[in-house]
Amino acid sequence: MQFKSEDPEGQRRVAAFVNALKQLGWHDGQNARIDIRWGAEDPILERRYAAELVALSPEVILASGTASTAAIQETTHTVPIVFVNVADAVGAGFVDNQAHPHGNSTGFMNYEFSLAGKWLELLKQIAPSVTRVGVLGNYAISASTAQFAAMQVAAGRLGVEVHSLNAPHADEIEHAIASFARLPNGGIVATAGAENLHRDLVIALAERYKLPAVYLLRSTVAAGGLAAYGPDRIDQLRRAAGYVDRILKGEKPGDLPVQSPTKFNLVINLKTAKALGLAIPAAVLASADEVIE
Repeated sequence: MQFKSEDPEGQRRVAAFVNALKQLGWHDGQNARIDIRWGAEDPILERRYAAELVALSPEVILASGTASTAAIQETTHTVPIVFVNVADAVGAGFVDNQAHPHGNSTGFMNYEFSLAGKWLELLKQIAPSVTRVGVLGNYAISASTAQFAAMQVAAGRLGVEVHSLNAPHADEIEHAIASFARLPNGGIVATAGAENLHRDLVIALAERYKLPAVYLLRSTVAAGGLAAYGPDRIDQLRRAAGYVDRILKGEKPGDLPVQSPTKFNLVINLKTAKALGLAIPAAVLASADEVIE
């Protein structure tokens, strides 16, 4: 998993997956054995745990996140892999194409890249005075580049300028946000790579520089971020359990299409909004799936 073992969100997702397997007739310790490793997107841990899991000769491996999926794919070309929380499965080389993955991997994408335009729209709805948006990401990764391109398309009609803040490392994030915040009317959109690896730092910097910020993950808003719009990760884990069930019953991952999200959540943190001096519009609150106070 891409979380640390003590992370509540990670535990919530594991529980959703295990419970979905139970509903399909697979019970840990009875007719199934589930071994869990928490790589936390640390490259050394991801490779070590991938090797440990493959050495157990599993019938299928669930991989959460791009780093975990890459580490497992490097370790085995035969054990079936079902991935979740991957932004660009084709661009990352995990599958040949979404409809016909071939190989030993299939799974569930985080989002379609058009979702990035929705983040920009949400930011303007919440903070209409924003005219400059810093898009925080690692542009060596294809997903960050594609997300930024989608925001460029939406920027014109929304009356904002988007600026790429290429900051894959913590010290670069701090410098990039501090520099961006020198001019007024700014806001932040954190792409998945920056959010997953440096969540707490990005939240703290957005608070320090009074920058409204939009994220992908509910867990980021629960930790103090302003707002998030993205796929329901619990729903994705439940659907992944369905693929695991089908593989355990004899289907091949290469014959199962990679799927895009079907359920999305909008989450707002009113405490953070108040600290930023923002009044969330009633229409946004009415459409929110969860409001954190």
